[in-house]
Amino acid sequence: MSSDTTRVTRRTSTLVSRPATVWQNRKILGLLVKRDLSVRYASSALGYVWSVLDPLLMSAVYWFVFTKIFNGRHVGQEPYVIFLIVALLPWTWFQNGVVDSSHALQSESRLVRSTALPRELWAIRVVLSKGTEFLFSIPVLVVLILFFKPAVNANLWMFPAAMITQVIFMVGLALLLAPATVLLRDVDPLIKIAMRFLFYVSPIIYGVEDILKMDTPGWMKELFLLNPMTGIISGYRAGFFDQPVDPKIYLTALVISVLTLLAGQIVFSRLERQVLKEM
Repeated sequence: MSSDTTRVTRRTSTLVSRPATVWQNRKILGLLVKRDLSVRYASSALGYVWSVLDPLLMSAVYWFVFTKIFNGRHVGQEPYVIFLIVALLPWTWFQNGVVDSSHALQSESRLVRSTALPRELWAIRVVLSKGTEFLFSIPVLVVLILFFKPAVNANLWMFPAAMITQVIFMVGLALLLAPATVLLRDVDPLIKIAMRFLFYVSPIIYGVEDILKMDTPGWMKELFLLNPMTGIISGYRAGFFDQPVDPKIYLTALVISVLTLLAGQIVFSRLERQVLKEM
């Protein structure tokens, strides 16, 4: 058997066996998520309110700036506060999940080294615990929707579809960044810079249609649409506004998210031994 064939066989085995092992330990993963949440809220008087306070305040700030100070706003849709909060809630999950999961192996280095659990669990648990906090925020979103009454429509099914796509994308990033942060100290500041950059190139304070109708080169618009968060946020908003949704935007996000997950699995398995030596 040639070396190339052997490599392909190993990669295929990795993509099948390691996720299967993670699935077999799903109950332990659930316990790790519960532990993270209980530790976070153990000494907090406001509890889960903190998971929605930041995006709520940011939504209020942007709403005030773009509707009161700059009264001639030409981006987004009405009601603008719903337009903002529907994007800022998943963005908060994304930002906190990516930053924290990049430190998942370092923060639990003793347990990572001493237990026989699949090491992927330590990164995935952060994505799911932050995702649980996102779920805690949905009742607040429902109250705001009932108050401001956006144009709820049949595309509401895309909200859970966007959640699933975001989980896939974030797990892939977590598996890529967690070992990289251990081996390369420069990764951590780069992640923080990337999060700031991604915030402004993702359709959070503006919409996809605002970018598409701008007088900018076509290649810039194509790059914008290749950002998975573009399709994911569009999916979250689809059920609340009459603006038609281009399925290509969401499918692009889904394909890139799946590819990110596959890359994350391969990279994590290859770097695992080196990471354990470094820790």
